[in-house]
Amino acid sequence: MFITRRALARRTVLKGLGTALTLPFLESMVPGLAFAQSAAASPLRFGGVYVPNGMPIKHWMPAAAGALEITPVLTPLAPFRDQTTVYGNLTRAGGRTATDHAVSSAGWLSGVVAKQTEAEDISLGVTIDQVLARHLGQDTPFPSLEFATEDFAGYIGGCVPGYSCTYMNTIAWAGETSPLPMEINPRVAFERMFGRAGAPAARLTRLRENRSILDSIGAEARALQQRVTPADRERLGAYLDNVREIERRIQRTETRNAADVSITAPVGVPETFEEHAALMFELLAVAYEADLTRVFTFMMAREASGRTFPSLGISEAHHDVSHHGGAEAKMALHATINTHFTSLFAKFVERLRQTREGDGTLLDHSLIVYGTGMSDGQAHNDYPLPVAIVGGGGGRLRGNRFVVAPERTPLANLWLGVAGTFGLPLETFGESTARMEA
Repeated sequence: MFITRRALARRTVLKGLGTALTLPFLESMVPGLAFAQSAAASPLRFGGVYVPNGMPIKHWMPAAAGALEITPVLTPLAPFRDQTTVYGNLTRAGGRTATDHAVSSAGWLSGVVAKQTEAEDISLGVTIDQVLARHLGQDTPFPSLEFATEDFAGYIGGCVPGYSCTYMNTIAWAGETSPLPMEINPRVAFERMFGRAGAPAARLTRLRENRSILDSIGAEARALQQRVTPADRERLGAYLDNVREIERRIQRTETRNAADVSITAPVGVPETFEEHAALMFELLAVAYEADLTRVFTFMMAREASGRTFPSLGISEAHHDVSHHGGAEAKMALHATINTHFTSLFAKFVERLRQTREGDGTLLDHSLIVYGTGMSDGQAHNDYPLPVAIVGGGGGRLRGNRFVVAPERTPLANLWLGVAGTFGLPLETFGESTARMEA
């Protein structure tokens, strides 16, 4: 049997005016019989999704180790039970001695207690996402992407007593004194990923033209679709439709914002939290699909967030609700907010599950950590932390589990196990004491 089909390069791009659109994985990128082995070539990806202000633990944590019990806050993840593991008895760096919002977000991926300072002499440690980015990101345009939904980069000094705002502005650190900025504007993120960067005036000109990024690559896209297999034509068409839909939603947001606010206000950020989070998640899904990055972090909101949730009928600020004082009604409100966050995340997980790659899906080839660096928000507790891992990990992970670690196991122990899943045999990380397999 002879196979004569020529393979497309994995880094095939469609080029247009100021645009280079990376393609998703196509079977035409694998020569002949090698396609049957393409799953082995599918890259493994990491994501970290952070929610703030802790959780009422009884609404999150299963009752006993073993098969995963779907608790109220976990309900949106029920369809993904077989690829979900929840962990119990984990504690953040510093344990009982570090009890504030700043140490919660700063210590989540670093396994380190933030240096107490309100000045510029900040110090933390490299976060696990950046360790993995150095390992996974050499073959992608972006070693990592860092997203958020709240604009807090302008805060300076102390956002909580004794700690610099820097510790609450990001969850990703490239080094002890190198916090990474989080992008909140979908338009800026889109242009960073796909091109067409420029000054605000130039972006407004393009807005008035309302011209899709795909218009400039249409001829190349049509030509490529004639070269690939029928399955690839369908996959490529769906991918291009997704990119066009993202841009349409951004353009719609910009048009609305341009009409509602002054010209100096930022454009591209949706009015509602739900739309904003969904758009950022969709950008991350496309970044995975096109192999633009294999590592991301996403702060769905910042610690001490004062956001309200009119869509849920909750007028109290998130932070205020988290300080429930033991009142059952207020704890239930906090659980409702947490479930809302989980539902938005679950839509992203479903998007990954629906996207084919090799003989599996993007979800099969991903390890996404979801959780927070604070336990119950009432007293800023460090223990037990709500943490879940969703995804197949390239066949390395088992789901449908509630894994109960020894009491007060450092979260950093789990990061050692995650690193091992990605082929990085780290001996220590942060305040780790032993390896905990993911």
